[in-house]
Amino acid sequence: MEHCEPGDASRRRDLPVYLGLRFLTEAAALALSVAIGWTVYDVSKSPLSLGIVGIVQFIPIVLLTLPAGELCDRLSPRPLVVASLALQCACALAFLAMTRFPSTGLAARYGVLLMLGVARALAGPAEQALLPLLVQPAQLPRAVALGSTAWQSAAILGPALGGLAFAAGAATAYLASAVAFLVAMLGAMTLRGRPLPAPEGAWGAWGDGVQRVLEGLRFVRGQPVILGAMSLDLLAVLVGGATALLPVYAQDILKVGPFGLGMLRSAPAAGACVVGLVLARHPPERGAGPKLFAAVMVFGAATAIFALSRSFVVSLAALAAAGASDMVSVNIRASLIQLATPDAMRGRVSAVAALFIGTSSELGAFETGLTAALLGSVPAVALGGIGTIVAAALWMAVFPGIMKVDRLHPDPG
Repeated sequence: MEHCEPGDASRRRDLPVYLGLRFLTEAAALALSVAIGWTVYDVSKSPLSLGIVGIVQFIPIVLLTLPAGELCDRLSPRPLVVASLALQCACALAFLAMTRFPSTGLAARYGVLLMLGVARALAGPAEQALLPLLVQPAQLPRAVALGSTAWQSAAILGPALGGLAFAAGAATAYLASAVAFLVAMLGAMTLRGRPLPAPEGAWGAWGDGVQRVLEGLRFVRGQPVILGAMSLDLLAVLVGGATALLPVYAQDILKVGPFGLGMLRSAPAAGACVVGLVLARHPPERGAGPKLFAAVMVFGAATAIFALSRSFVVSLAALAAAGASDMVSVNIRASLIQLATPDAMRGRVSAVAALFIGTSSELGAFETGLTAALLGSVPAVALGGIGTIVAAALWMAVFPGIMKVDRLHPDPG
């Protein structure tokens, strides 16, 4: 990486470029997800098939996320971001090719989803580790909020546009996603930022590499506040996520079609975007720990309300409330982790965070799909929301240090 001082022109433009590529990447990924989810459920009519979409992507995330963090610390995060975007573009083009062959089975689609999981395993730690290198520590909480807002803004437009495009033809959604991934990749190639410290030791034997990869886990284990915040998010997403079953709600319960599915996918992001803009201007100054637990409990309650709703408007409002509360918890958790992590460990610690997030999302999708196959979609989502509230209450007792966290910025001096 080039050595850049904090005030030079390249550093000043790095953050806007980063925000732009986050926006494009998420919009493309969610447009792709809407098209894939509708197609898989339309072909199979089985909630379990939607769960398999999650578990297929779960496998590479588990296997590759921690090594990707080590690569971030060795090579810098930027090349991994570029590689992940190139792979996602290729996957979108593969789905585009499948539209020419309508008889393509689920196995082939799951194969491409496996490669999407590989791309996500690379992107997770790389994108998290890259942001702190583009801004000064005092600016990080606001930069995190802006990054989350860019992500959530795309999450508003991406699913809605994806559903609209899919209603006109699946090929349109896949082609638009591929183009967006390509543009984001070109933007990522221009980023510079603060150089990383020299890595400790040279590329060594396999055992040495494994030990370095595991250092991220050991660091997190030795920081109870970070461990508690990460694991709380894992539990909330694992048991409380409703996203995997939104195609079921759109087709069978609310009966709102592909565009309605896109709106359901966009609703959490709409709520999160509004809150993210507020947090960017007014980040939490005091009481960060209690606010984290309160936000997770609100997320669980909103999920339960969505599960029981038969009104499209009420469902959208409940999902928006879930997204708003999730934005608060994401902002607090990400700021806690990044401010407590030294530069030399950012890739590996970000990999642990990405592993927690990625595995909870994909494994949670499988768990929700399996529970829905056994109990029905509505009970599965409702029990997940209630379980999230219970998990937050339990974590207050298991990790009391989180409740004592007050400020999210480093002490002066």
